[in-house]
Amino acid sequence: MRLRILAVVLLGLMLFLQYRLWFGDGGIAESVRLQEKIVIEEARIAELKARNDRLAHQVLELQNGHLAVEQHAREELGLVKEDEAYYQFVEPSEPVPQQP
Repeated sequence: MRLRILAVVLLGLMLFLQYRLWFGDGGIAESVRLQEKIVIEEARIAELKARNDRLAHQVLELQNGHLAVEQHAREELGLVKEDEAYYQFVEPSEPVPQQP
């Protein structure tokens, strides 16, 4: 009888510890969730590092040379130099009829 009670108590203790191992704080389920979060955050960090590198490169170009400023002025602002000619080609919205 005592052996049976001891077996039931030990079985209950084992089930309790197994529950805590799988589902409790610091258990396997939480470990898996945290590993997934780590992967997501590492990808986000890599994206942010790449963005920071691009921005740092742009800052260096703007600080060290006029070519980057000139390129930005031409492409983004549509500016031209004083001695340059500006040509704009417009596509016709309707086809031009051909004369026979």
